[in-house]
Amino acid sequence: QVQLVESGGGLVQPGGSLRLSCAASSFTLDYAIGWFRQAPGKEREAVSVISSRDGSTYYADSVKGRFTISRDNAKNTVYLQMNSLKAEDTGVYYCAAAPGLLPIFKNEYDYWGQGTQVTVSS
Repeated sequence: QVQLVESGGGLVQPGGSLRLSCAASSFTLDYAIGWFRQAPGKEREAVSVISSRDGSTYYADSVKGRFTISRDNAKNTVYLQMNSLKAEDTGVYYCAAAPGLLPIFKNEYDYWGQGTQVTVSS
């Protein structure tokens, strides 16, 4: 069983930055970790994913060049650095764990955190 806890959300102005953290309760080296976003009235979508071992990554087109995902396996923690934030980045951000190389669909994920709210507004 893997427990995931997100932190780092908050209110930020457009153009600002936030860093989200996803701390895992147990060894997750064999799991890919994904960050998903759910805006009000919309489907939960993958924002970024990092693979289990080789560090390969996926980014949604909407965040390429602005968001960076990284993982610290020694700390069982995955980070999402979000820069140049826009109003459309607003939503609840979830981290999730899945077996496999680079899963990007939410139904591929076995474990989910409780989510952290990100609001981008002036």
